[in-house]
Order: sequence, then C-alpha cells, then structure tokens
Amino acid sequence: MLHQIASEVFQISLMPRNSINCYIIEGVLVDSGIRSSYSIVKKALQKLPVYQHILTHAHADHQGCSDKICDEFKIPLLCHPDEVYRTETGFVTNDYPTPQHWVAKLQQKFWAGQGHKVERTIVENDSIGNFRVIETPGHSKGHISLFRERDGLLIIGDVATNMNLLTTATGLRLPPNIFTSDQQRNIKSLQKLAKLNPAMICFGHGPIMRNTDHKFEQFVAKCSSVISKKM
Repeated sequence: MLHQIASEVFQISLMPRNSINCYIIEGVLVDSGIRSSYSIVKKALQKLPVYQHILTHAHADHQGCSDKICDEFKIPLLCHPDEVYRTETGFVTNDYPTPQHWVAKLQQKFWAGQGHKVERTIVENDSIGNFRVIETPGHSKGHISLFRERDGLLIIGDVATNMNLLTTATGLRLPPNIFTSDQQRNIKSLQKLAKLNPAMICFGHGPIMRNTDHKFEQFVAKCSSVISKKM
C-alpha cells in the first residue's frame, strides 16, 4: 500500500487501481481518503511517521479519516481558508452544484469523516518543506496543489484525474461536474499548473504520471480550447 515514488515522497493507494490516493511528502500526510481508509492510513503512518496533515480540499474522499488520524497521531491539520468550514464541520458536500443529489448524499453519509479543528491555514506560496502551496480553486473553492521545484513533482489533488472514475480506465480527465463547484475556474487552475511544466504528477484519483511527453500540457490545452469555444 505504501510505495515510494520520489525522494521523501510516498503514495498510499487506498482503493484498487489507485482509484483513491493519499501521499506522504517530506513527513507530511496529504489527504486521507474516505472514512474506511483509516486502517490503511494508520498502518502507513506507523511505518513512516508524519508531523502534520494537509488537505488539498475537504471533500469526502480526501478528508474521510482526517479526524481519526489527527487524534490518533496527535498531528495538526492544515487547509486553505476557504476549506475551513467543511474541514471543521464535516459537511463536505455543501459546495457541490447539487448537494442533494443521491451520490452526494451517499458520500456525506458513508464516506465523510467528522469535522476536525484546523490548526492553521495555508495560502499561495506558503512553504511545506520544499513544496510550495499553489492555490488551484475550481473543483472546490479552496483547493490547493503542492509543487516541488527541484524535481518538478506536483501533487494535484482533484484539479484533474488520471482515470475514468466509473470504469477506472487510465487517462487524463477533468473532475466530474457533479462534484466540481466551478469547472471553468478549475480549467484556469489547470492552465496555471501547466506553466510549471511538471515532471511527475500525483493525482487524488488514478496512477502517478511521468510527464515525459508533455501529455499534461497537451491535455490542458485541449480543455482550454473547449472553454474558449463556449465563451
């Protein structure tokens, strides 16, 4: 379950075929999967201790066991200011376009964890070790990504996925509209990330991608052209 992908960076695959992932970066846990991911995350942290926990955003498949992990390991929880409400209340679907949809209700009831106090907030250009915080709103209002300049490693959260969430087939995709508060704004965040020319991209959903052929930039350009035609 715990797989090293770069120097001081580990992937924890929480569901088959990398359908839900969290990461440990330089002693920091990034995201925590769904509520039932607790035992897997706990085992990983018993092997590889961390000193704090960060959320890319507070949706149910990213904060699911954050409350239990922070309590168990006595570590602080960090997120963007615009994610504090969802993080602290556990009401994680309130920014969905249709929070009363049956899928949203299912996630809230079975996937979401209890709220947990946020120790401090993080914003654009804050440093998390050698990683830089990048504000990438759209999928959620306070979504963040994390970028390490020295090797081009990007933790992208859900700004994009590297799988079809229904079939689990690998491939770059936008996050589903049903879970995304503002897809146009999300694409602008993708454009921002593409300018970094990342060498390796770590997704909340889907396998790690080594961006050797600039597939990520090509994908972003394609998404951007679709938005331009609609405007």
